[in-house]
Amino acid sequence: MMLGALVAVALVFSACGPDDGGENNGGNNGGGGGNNQEYPSTADVIFNAVKDVDGNNYDAVKIGNQVWMASNLRTTRYADGTGIPSNLRTTRYADGTGIPFGDTMSYDTPYRYAPGLGKTNEANMVNVPAYGYLYNWAAVMRGASSSNANPSGVQGICPKGWHVPSDAEWTQLTDYMATRPEYMSSGNRDYLAKALAATWGWYSSSEPDAVGYKPSTTNNATGFSALPAGGYDENFKDFGYNTCFWSTDDYLVDFAWLQYLGCTEAYVDWTGRSKNKAFSVRCLRDE
Repeated sequence: MMLGALVAVALVFSACGPDDGGENNGGNNGGGGGNNQEYPSTADVIFNAVKDVDGNNYDAVKIGNQVWMASNLRTTRYADGTGIPSNLRTTRYADGTGIPFGDTMSYDTPYRYAPGLGKTNEANMVNVPAYGYLYNWAAVMRGASSSNANPSGVQGICPKGWHVPSDAEWTQLTDYMATRPEYMSSGNRDYLAKALAATWGWYSSSEPDAVGYKPSTTNNATGFSALPAGGYDENFKDFGYNTCFWSTDDYLVDFAWLQYLGCTEAYVDWTGRSKNKAFSVRCLRDE
Protein backbone atom coordinates (compact mmCIF):
# COMPACT_ATOMS: atom_id res chain seq x y z
CA MET A 1 0.00 0.00 0.00
CA MET A 2 1.33 3.46 -0.84
CA LEU A 3 2.41 5.72 2.03
CA GLY A 4 0.05 8.53 1.03
CA ALA A 5 -2.91 6.18 1.08
CA LEU A 6 -1.96 4.91 4.51
CA VAL A 7 -1.71 8.40 5.94
CA ALA A 8 -5.14 9.13 4.51
CA VAL A 9 -6.54 6.02 6.17
CA ALA A 10 -5.17 7.29 9.47
CA LEU A 11 -7.48 10.30 9.30
CA VAL A 12 -10.68 8.34 8.67
CA PHE A 13 -12.92 7.02 11.42
CA SER A 14 -15.31 4.11 10.98
CA ALA A 15 -18.89 4.84 9.96
CA CYS A 16 -20.87 1.91 11.33
CA GLY A 17 -23.43 2.32 14.08
CA PRO A 18 -26.39 0.86 15.91
CA ASP A 19 -28.77 1.43 13.00
CA ASP A 20 -26.69 -0.37 10.38
CA GLY A 21 -28.44 -3.71 10.81
CA GLY A 22 -27.40 -6.99 12.39
CA GLU A 23 -26.75 -6.98 16.12
CA ASN A 24 -26.04 -3.92 18.21
CA ASN A 25 -23.37 -5.25 20.57
CA GLY A 26 -21.31 -2.15 21.17
CA GLY A 27 -21.21 1.46 22.16
CA ASN A 28 -22.17 1.18 25.82
CA ASN A 29 -19.96 2.45 28.59
CA GLY A 30 -20.05 -0.75 30.57
CA GLY A 31 -17.24 -3.17 31.26
CA GLY A 32 -16.51 -6.34 33.08
CA GLY A 33 -13.85 -8.50 34.61
CA GLY A 34 -11.19 -10.17 32.49
CA ASN A 35 -12.01 -9.92 28.82
CA ASN A 36 -15.59 -11.25 29.17
CA GLN A 37 -14.92 -13.62 26.29
CA GLU A 38 -15.94 -17.21 25.71
CA TYR A 39 -13.32 -18.90 23.56
CA PRO A 40 -14.42 -21.02 20.60
CA SER A 41 -13.43 -24.65 20.28
CA THR A 42 -11.10 -23.65 17.43
CA ALA A 43 -8.93 -21.53 19.77
CA ASP A 44 -5.75 -22.89 21.36
CA VAL A 45 -6.07 -21.13 24.73
CA ILE A 46 -3.46 -20.90 27.48
CA PHE A 47 -5.31 -19.81 30.59
CA ASN A 48 -3.55 -17.44 33.02
CA ALA A 49 -0.52 -17.39 30.74
CA VAL A 50 1.05 -14.29 32.30
CA LYS A 51 0.59 -11.85 35.18
CA ASP A 52 1.70 -8.23 34.92
CA VAL A 53 3.39 -6.23 37.68
CA ASP A 54 0.00 -4.92 38.87
CA GLY A 55 -1.25 -8.48 39.38
CA ASN A 56 -3.54 -8.60 36.33
CA ASN A 57 -3.81 -12.07 34.80
CA TYR A 58 -4.01 -12.59 31.04
CA ASP A 59 -5.05 -15.61 29.04
CA ALA A 60 -3.17 -16.19 25.80
CA VAL A 61 -3.94 -17.87 22.48
CA LYS A 62 -1.55 -19.76 20.25
CA ILE A 63 -2.08 -18.88 16.59
CA GLY A 64 0.37 -20.65 14.33
CA ASN A 65 3.78 -20.44 16.00
CA GLN A 66 2.93 -17.28 17.94
CA VAL A 67 1.42 -16.87 21.40
CA TRP A 68 -0.58 -13.64 21.85
CA MET A 69 -2.29 -12.14 24.88
CA ALA A 70 -6.03 -12.73 24.52
CA SER A 71 -6.95 -9.32 25.97
CA ASN A 72 -5.57 -5.79 25.89
CA LEU A 73 -2.81 -4.74 28.23
CA ARG A 74 -4.03 -2.90 31.33
CA THR A 75 -0.91 -2.36 33.41
CA THR A 76 -0.19 0.97 35.08
CA ARG A 77 3.55 0.26 35.45
CA TYR A 78 6.47 -1.27 33.63
CA ALA A 79 7.66 -4.78 34.45
CA ASP A 80 10.30 -3.51 36.89
CA GLY A 81 7.61 -1.69 38.88
CA THR A 82 8.43 1.81 37.69
CA GLY A 83 6.31 4.29 35.81
CA ILE A 84 7.30 7.51 34.13
CA PRO A 85 11.11 7.78 33.67
CA SER A 86 12.90 9.98 36.22
CA ASN A 87 14.08 12.48 33.61
CA LEU A 88 10.46 13.09 32.56
CA ARG A 89 8.90 13.32 36.01
CA THR A 90 7.08 16.47 37.00
CA THR A 91 5.92 17.64 40.39
CA ARG A 92 2.58 15.99 39.71
CA TYR A 93 4.20 12.58 39.08
CA ALA A 94 7.31 12.95 41.18
CA ASP A 95 7.19 9.47 42.70
CA GLY A 96 7.30 7.77 39.30
CA THR A 97 5.23 4.85 40.59
CA GLY A 98 2.87 4.68 37.65
CA ILE A 99 2.44 5.68 34.04
CA PRO A 100 0.35 8.82 34.52
CA PHE A 101 -3.14 9.39 33.18
CA GLY A 102 -3.11 11.76 30.26
CA ASP A 103 -5.39 14.76 30.01
CA THR A 104 -3.41 16.00 27.02
CA MET A 105 -1.37 14.49 24.18
CA SER A 106 2.41 14.07 24.11
CA TYR A 107 5.13 12.66 21.87
CA ASP A 108 7.62 12.38 24.73
CA THR A 109 5.84 11.86 28.05
CA PRO A 110 4.34 8.39 28.60
CA TYR A 111 0.58 8.52 29.17
CA ARG A 112 -2.27 6.06 29.59
CA TYR A 113 -5.99 6.65 29.10
CA ALA A 114 -9.17 4.75 30.01
CA PRO A 115 -11.23 4.00 26.87
CA GLY A 116 -14.93 4.73 26.58
CA LEU A 117 -17.68 7.15 25.68
CA GLY A 118 -17.01 9.46 28.61
CA LYS A 119 -15.02 12.69 28.40
CA THR A 120 -12.59 11.84 31.21
CA ASN A 121 -10.46 8.92 32.35
CA GLU A 122 -12.46 8.76 35.57
CA ALA A 123 -15.72 8.36 33.65
CA ASN A 124 -14.27 5.51 31.58
CA MET A 125 -12.51 3.49 34.27
CA VAL A 126 -15.34 0.93 34.33
CA ASN A 127 -14.17 -0.24 30.89
CA VAL A 128 -10.54 -0.93 31.78
CA PRO A 129 -10.96 -4.53 33.07
CA ALA A 130 -12.38 -5.63 29.72
CA TYR A 131 -10.86 -3.17 27.23
CA GLY A 132 -7.49 -2.41 28.85
CA TYR A 133 -5.84 1.00 28.73
CA LEU A 134 -4.94 3.12 25.72
CA TYR A 135 -1.25 4.13 25.64
CA ASN A 136 0.73 6.64 23.61
CA TRP A 137 3.90 5.62 21.74
CA ALA A 138 6.20 6.92 24.49
CA ALA A 139 4.49 4.69 27.06
CA VAL A 140 4.49 1.66 24.76
CA MET A 141 8.14 1.82 23.69
CA ARG A 142 9.73 3.06 26.95
CA GLY A 143 12.53 4.73 25.05
CA ALA A 144 13.30 1.81 22.72
CA SER A 145 14.13 2.44 19.08
CA SER A 146 11.82 1.52 16.23
CA SER A 147 12.12 -2.10 15.15
CA ASN A 148 10.79 -4.19 12.28
CA ALA A 149 12.69 -7.27 13.37
CA ASN A 150 10.96 -10.60 14.01
CA PRO A 151 10.93 -10.81 16.98
CA SER A 152 10.94 -7.07 17.61
CA GLY A 153 13.24 -7.23 20.64
CA VAL A 154 11.24 -4.45 22.33
CA GLN A 155 9.84 -5.37 25.74
CA GLY A 156 8.60 -1.84 26.24
CA ILE A 157 5.45 -1.81 28.35
CA CYS A 158 4.94 -5.59 28.24
CA PRO A 159 5.52 -8.03 31.12
CA LYS A 160 8.79 -9.93 31.43
CA GLY A 161 8.98 -12.69 28.83
CA TRP A 162 6.70 -10.79 26.44
CA HIS A 163 7.25 -8.00 23.93
CA VAL A 164 5.54 -5.37 21.77
CA PRO A 165 5.09 -6.90 18.29
CA SER A 166 6.68 -5.45 15.19
CA ASP A 167 4.77 -5.00 11.95
CA ALA A 168 6.63 -8.08 10.68
CA GLU A 169 5.14 -10.10 13.54
CA TRP A 170 1.63 -8.81 12.83
CA THR A 171 2.20 -9.79 9.20
CA GLN A 172 3.28 -13.27 10.32
CA LEU A 173 -0.03 -13.57 12.15
CA THR A 174 -2.22 -12.57 9.21
CA ASP A 175 -0.13 -14.57 6.72
CA TYR A 176 -0.70 -17.69 8.82
CA MET A 177 -4.41 -16.97 9.18
CA ALA A 178 -4.68 -16.65 5.39
CA THR A 179 -3.67 -20.31 5.10
CA ARG A 180 -6.50 -21.53 7.33
CA PRO A 181 -10.05 -21.67 5.91
CA GLU A 182 -11.61 -21.49 9.38
CA TYR A 183 -10.20 -17.98 9.79
CA MET A 184 -11.47 -16.64 6.45
CA SER A 185 -14.86 -15.02 5.95
CA SER A 186 -16.67 -16.17 2.78
CA GLY A 187 -13.56 -18.15 1.85
CA ASN A 188 -11.62 -14.95 1.12
CA ARG A 189 -8.04 -15.09 2.43
CA ASP A 190 -8.08 -11.30 2.87
CA TYR A 191 -11.22 -11.31 5.04
CA LEU A 192 -9.61 -12.13 8.38
CA ALA A 193 -10.90 -9.44 10.75
CA LYS A 194 -13.89 -11.39 12.05
CA ALA A 195 -11.64 -14.22 13.19
CA LEU A 196 -9.71 -11.78 15.40
CA ALA A 197 -12.64 -9.71 16.69
CA ALA A 198 -14.51 -10.48 19.89
CA THR A 199 -18.10 -11.69 19.78
CA TRP A 200 -19.40 -8.65 21.65
CA GLY A 201 -18.72 -4.93 22.04
CA TRP A 202 -18.88 -4.00 18.35
CA TYR A 203 -21.43 -1.73 16.76
CA SER A 204 -23.36 -3.57 14.09
CA SER A 205 -22.94 -3.58 10.34
CA SER A 206 -25.09 -4.91 7.50
CA GLU A 207 -22.03 -6.05 5.52
CA PRO A 208 -21.95 -9.88 5.80
CA ASP A 209 -18.14 -10.18 6.07
CA ALA A 210 -17.64 -7.19 8.35
CA VAL A 211 -16.66 -7.45 12.01
CA GLY A 212 -20.00 -5.93 13.09
CA TYR A 213 -22.17 -8.42 11.21
CA LYS A 214 -23.72 -10.92 13.66
CA PRO A 215 -20.56 -10.96 15.79
CA SER A 216 -21.97 -13.19 18.52
CA THR A 217 -22.17 -16.15 16.15
CA THR A 218 -19.51 -15.49 13.50
CA ASN A 219 -16.55 -13.78 15.22
CA ASN A 220 -13.42 -14.80 17.11
CA ALA A 221 -12.40 -18.13 15.54
CA THR A 222 -8.83 -17.49 16.71
CA GLY A 223 -9.75 -16.55 20.29
CA PHE A 224 -7.79 -13.29 19.90
CA SER A 225 -10.89 -11.48 21.19
CA ALA A 226 -10.19 -7.97 19.88
CA LEU A 227 -12.53 -5.35 21.38
CA PRO A 228 -13.29 -1.90 19.91
CA ALA A 229 -11.52 0.27 22.48
CA GLY A 230 -11.18 3.18 20.06
CA GLY A 231 -8.43 5.69 20.77
CA TYR A 232 -7.49 9.03 22.29
CA ASP A 233 -6.92 12.04 20.02
CA GLU A 234 -7.49 15.10 22.22
CA ASN A 235 -10.79 13.39 23.03
CA PHE A 236 -11.89 9.77 23.46
CA LYS A 237 -13.02 8.49 20.06
CA ASP A 238 -14.50 5.47 18.30
CA PHE A 239 -15.32 3.29 21.31
CA GLY A 240 -17.49 0.48 19.91
CA TYR A 241 -16.48 1.29 16.33
CA ASN A 242 -12.85 0.25 15.89
CA THR A 243 -9.55 -0.63 17.48
CA CYS A 244 -5.89 -0.06 16.67
CA PHE A 245 -2.93 -2.05 18.02
CA TRP A 246 0.53 -0.49 18.18
CA SER A 247 3.54 -2.05 16.50
CA THR A 248 7.21 -1.19 17.13
CA ASP A 249 7.66 0.32 13.65
CA ASP A 250 7.73 4.07 13.07
CA TYR A 251 8.01 6.31 10.01
CA LEU A 252 8.26 10.05 9.28
CA VAL A 253 9.62 10.56 12.82
CA ASP A 254 6.26 11.28 14.47
CA PHE A 255 4.16 8.39 13.12
CA ALA A 256 4.04 4.65 13.79
CA TRP A 257 2.34 1.68 12.16
CA LEU A 258 -0.63 -0.08 13.71
CA GLN A 259 -3.09 -2.86 12.92
CA TYR A 260 -6.69 -1.68 12.56
CA LEU A 261 -10.04 -3.50 12.87
CA GLY A 262 -13.30 -1.63 12.19
CA CYS A 263 -16.91 -2.70 12.57
CA THR A 264 -17.66 -2.24 8.85
CA GLU A 265 -14.41 -3.85 7.68
CA ALA A 266 -13.62 -7.41 6.65
CA TYR A 267 -9.90 -6.66 6.33
CA VAL A 268 -7.22 -6.32 8.97
CA ASP A 269 -5.80 -2.99 7.82
CA TRP A 270 -2.25 -1.66 8.15
CA THR A 271 -2.44 2.00 9.08
CA GLY A 272 -0.31 4.84 10.39
CA ARG A 273 -1.12 7.14 13.30
CA SER A 274 0.65 9.94 15.11
CA LYS A 275 2.74 8.83 18.10
CA ASN A 276 1.08 11.36 20.41
CA LYS A 277 -2.26 9.57 20.08
CA ALA A 278 -3.17 6.58 22.24
CA PHE A 279 -4.30 3.08 21.27
CA SER A 280 -4.37 -0.49 22.56
CA VAL A 281 -1.48 -2.88 23.12
CA ARG A 282 -1.31 -6.64 22.64
CA CYS A 283 1.86 -8.35 23.82
CA LEU A 284 3.48 -11.33 22.12
CA ARG A 285 5.31 -14.03 24.04
CA ASP A 286 9.09 -14.29 23.63
CA GLU A 287 10.20 -17.51 21.99
